[in-house]
Amino acid sequence: MDKNIRYRISFLNNGKTYELFAREVYQDELYGFVTIEGLLFGERSQVVVDTSEERLRNEFEGVERFHVPMHALIRIDEVTAVGTPRIHDAGASGGNIHAFPGLPGKGGS
Repeated sequence: MDKNIRYRISFLNNGKTYELFAREVYQDELYGFVTIEGLLFGERSQVVVDTSEERLRNEFEGVERFHVPMHALIRIDEVTAVGTPRIHDAGASGGNIHAFPGLPGKGGS
């Protein structure tokens, strides 16, 4: 397995679209889930601080691996370079990403 391969994972979480970079992505032993491990973040020595990246870094601090339900995944890309992780509103981008019908939204249970 090539150690230079990285993955960009986009998924929905509480009405937000998360875009993260990781070393490994694979089908989980838990039925209907995908495991993501080895999260990658940008260098801390940058002068400009991205608040979205810092929020993600704090949210996933100490997490070795996490599990995402398949219905929440938007896409998984194999990339050679790591970009900037980010969070944005799922419907605010004006794009074509929408929550799966029947899933609870902001006001749901």
